[in-house]
Amino acid sequence: MKLVRGALVALLAYEEDIEVVAEVERGDRILAAARASRPDVAVLDIALPGMDGLDAARELHEKLPECGVLILTGVGTPGLLKRALDVHVRGFMAKDAPPGQLADGIRRVAEGERVIDSELAIAAMRPEEAPLTPRELDVIGAAADGASVGEIAASLYLAEGTVRNYLSRTTAKLGARSRIDAIRIARESGWI
Repeated sequence: MKLVRGALVALLAYEEDIEVVAEVERGDRILAAARASRPDVAVLDIALPGMDGLDAARELHEKLPECGVLILTGVGTPGLLKRALDVHVRGFMAKDAPPGQLADGIRRVAEGERVIDSELAIAAMRPEEAPLTPRELDVIGAAADGASVGEIAASLYLAEGTVRNYLSRTTAKLGARSRIDAIRIARESGWI
């Protein structure tokens, strides 16, 4: 991660009208760095330790709305693009975008424009079929909202053991490592 960030900073140093004012390794340190340096644009990786780029973007929009956010991602899914737009991200670009295209995207976001990589937008618009049944989607959606097994069971009129079975089956179907990972996959895919 440090190597990629360093390369990005080095590339942007060649742009006369772009100045890198801060670098952080963790998503949960972005707001403090932005408050201290007051950037026009924050360029965030979508996958960061401590807090993902989209949650950091939401926090920036709430606390520093004048700071535009450009997200760099390796994949474009309907769920990710929707989440990005929901948290008022102005830029959504591929990590492997050419340096000139990235610099142009930063400039456009600084001017208040919305910049969405066309290939990512096309990929995000392709419908992705959920491998989950409607009931499994109900259960994982309720879990994503923070409901306990007991609360899910009561709200969906199921036994707690049945809810646990649905959650286990959902985790297995999605190839997830944990329930939290299954929720993340379902959100990023736009199923919940």
